[in-house]
Amino acid sequence: MSDIRHARKALTRRILEGASTVSPSERRAAFNNSGLAGPLGALIDKVARHAWRVTDEDITAAKASGLSEDQIFEVMVCAAIGQATRQYDAALAALEAAAGKE
Repeated sequence: MSDIRHARKALTRRILEGASTVSPSERRAAFNNSGLAGPLGALIDKVARHAWRVTDEDITAAKASGLSEDQIFEVMVCAAIGQATRQYDAALAALEAAAGKE
């Protein structure tokens, strides 16, 4: 396994299974951008799909639902890494498909 693949696997394992104030199921849901409702679900979807549009109001709404700033940060990291993983995997698949056509 290449160094980057090993590092990716270690990072994913750490954010999903490591010590946290957020449950593993919530972190996995944020990573997959699925299964979270309300203000937190809206925030996570925005992080995954339109991160540049996240506002202070999005964070405030998530805090109003009972989450601490640390918890919000943790699930936002999970969402961002999850989306980056999906994009990276799609790019690798496209490269492999293109290489196979040559």
